[in-house]
This record gives sequence, structure tokens and C-alpha cells, in this order.
Amino acid sequence: MDPRSAYVHIPFCHRRCFYCDFPVVPLGDRADGASSGSIAAYLPLLHREIASSPAGPPLATVYLGGGTPSMLTGAQVAGILEALECRYGLAPGAELTLELDPASFDQDRLADYLAAGINRVSLGGQSFDDRVLADLGRRHRGADLREAAGWLRQARRRGHLASWSLDLIQGLPRQGLAHWDGQLAEAIALEPPHLSVYDLSIEPGTVFERRLALGQLELPPEDLAADLMDLTWSRLSAAGFGHYEVSNYALPGHASRHNRVYWSGAGWWGFGMGATGAPRGRRRAHPRTRAGYAEAVGAGEGGVAERGVETGGEEGEGMPFDERLMVGLRCREGVNLERLARQERLAPALLDGLRARLGDYERRGLLRVEGPRWRLADPQGLALSNGVLREMLAWWQELEQTSPRGQPAPAP
Repeated sequence: MDPRSAYVHIPFCHRRCFYCDFPVVPLGDRADGASSGSIAAYLPLLHREIASSPAGPPLATVYLGGGTPSMLTGAQVAGILEALECRYGLAPGAELTLELDPASFDQDRLADYLAAGINRVSLGGQSFDDRVLADLGRRHRGADLREAAGWLRQARRRGHLASWSLDLIQGLPRQGLAHWDGQLAEAIALEPPHLSVYDLSIEPGTVFERRLALGQLELPPEDLAADLMDLTWSRLSAAGFGHYEVSNYALPGHASRHNRVYWSGAGWWGFGMGATGAPRGRRRAHPRTRAGYAEAVGAGEGGVAERGVETGGEEGEGMPFDERLMVGLRCREGVNLERLARQERLAPALLDGLRARLGDYERRGLLRVEGPRWRLADPQGLALSNGVLREMLAWWQELEQTSPRGQPAPAP
């Protein structure tokens, strides 16, 4: 099935955060989309890629992420949306999301984004604590975040913005329960309809990885990390938020439709340097450098979509089984494992073996097997999802050493 969603990557940032391993191009604190030669050189490539990509049905969701998309002007954002509309069309009521950094826009620029058609915003706050923000390498401070959130709240009240989300990070160095409780209280007071709460992840090649190796990064112990997630769940549930995915909470009617596409296993177009897409069941990652991306776009018709590095899936197959399993269990409703197994032509006995392997999680009430549907209990099971997912991934890797039906592979 042709995708009805698109992700557009804007790789430019003022600076790289200490935890970030995304494909980004830092341009300095004073850079702006109206004056940056790098951005001016990138956008024609992006427009060319969109125009030369395979046709498809109108888009129901578009997500402009990064990087820092709010380094672009309103006219530049409008141009990207117009390019997508020209190539695919935008379905009535399409969800059009733009990531904003609190220190990179003001009320006038926000008004320009909304005039361009943006109707949902993801605000990358991460923390209200100035010391923590400095430790993360962030450019903004707590006052910037509060002011930006106020503009978004005002725009929504006036009917100019359908929804917005606030990003926070938990499990940070020196973070305790009392500190995190205060962060959650501040977030709730700003009235975001959606909250994304991510666990700090130490990625290869980042400043944080180097600091950890040198003993300069003190992370919370594992039991405290679970307590932090329990506190998040109880605080946000009491405020009316539904926990619909491991890291995501939303008031009724405000779950991210675009992110639901990823978790459902449906396909999407990916545009831009370093973007990943899954059109027609083929997962493809774009080159992560400007030179590599320019070369791929220059390949001509369908250039990046057809020449990107394949990372999984075959034509018409959809998301690989292990990925469908993992993303399904990250969601509150879980996954119909029996249906997935039938699609993969797995013998029922194999699922019995997996259930036995995960028996301790089920006995502790963390994993629920309800007929064909397997799901993680909320909040304890979702809080400990990494352990379950690691076991499932190990099970699948062992299974892949045999034939798809679980029979020993024939000798060469």
C-alpha cells in the first residue's frame, strides 16, 4: 500500500546537544534560515527529491523534524508543504507537525508557521532547570521554554493551533524523584495536550558517551529509573493524560496520528538528509551527509527513494516481523501476536516457547496474554519494556538461524 504519511528531515541546528546522535549540521548560535547559505543550498535538493519521488495518494500526516526545523522561516516551511501538496496532495484535515526549539522562534515566526498550514507543534523543551539544560548542551533556558509554551497555549485557545506537544527527558544525571516531580508539575501547568517523556539514552559517538567512559557522567540507578517512570505515569494519569505508548501521553483526541503510523507498521515517505522512510514495505535510510544526500538526489527520477540504503523489508512485505513485534508492544493496546505469526508462517508451538521464555514477566503481571493479543501492563510493564523487548529480540535472532517455519535450515 502506498504511504499516506511523510517525514521531512531538516538537519540544521544551532549546536549539537550532548546526547544527540541524529544526522545534524550545527551552524552556530546566530544562524537563521533567512540568511544561512547552507540552508539555502539544502532546500532546492529537498524540493527536487520530493518532486522526483514516486507518486502516491494524498498525505494524511506530515512531520517536519530535525535538527531544528524552526531555524527555517515561515516562507521556507510553506514551500516544503506546497511541494508535498503538489506531488501528493494533502488530505482534508491532515495533521501537519513542526518541531520547534524554544530559543529559535518568536511569536511572529510562530504566526508565520501557522499561516503556512502547520496545525500541530512539537516543542523540544527537555527540562525547565537551567543547570540541567546547560548539562545537556541545550541553547535555551527555562524562561525561554515557559515563554514559548505560553505562545502555543495562546494560539490553541484562539483556535489557530489544533494541538501541541512538549518533550521532556527523564533519567538525567543527578535527577531525583523530588526534582522530577517538580518538572512534571511545571509541564502540567503549561497545559500541553500531549507530552513525550523520553528516557535518557547514551548513544555511540556522543559527548555523553565520552563522559560516561571517563566516569564524568553519573546516571540514576536502574531502580530509580523505574520509580521515575511510575511517578510520571501517576502524575500524568491524574491530570487526565492517557499513556498510549511507552514514551507518550495525550489528552483525549490529541495522540499523535503521525507517530501512530510508525507504531502500526504502516509505510511512510522519508525526505531529506539522514531521513528514514518505509515506502511500500521497504525500509530505507537516506545518506547522513550533505554530500551523500546531494549525490543521491542527483541520481534523477526517484533518486533517494530508490537508492537509499535498505535496512529491512521487501516490496509489499511491510515492516519486518521483529520490528512489528517491538513497536506493537511499545503501545498500550499491544500486538496481535497470533496474527503476526500467521503472516510470518510461524508454527504455533514457537509462540508457546516464547511465552515460556517470558513466563517470569507474565507471572509478575508485567506481560498480559489475552487471547491472541499480548501487551505490557501499564505502567509497570511498560516501564520495564526494555527487558521484555530484549528477550523477544534474542528469541527472534535465534529463530532466524532456522527456516521461517522454525525447522532446521538445510545443510549447504
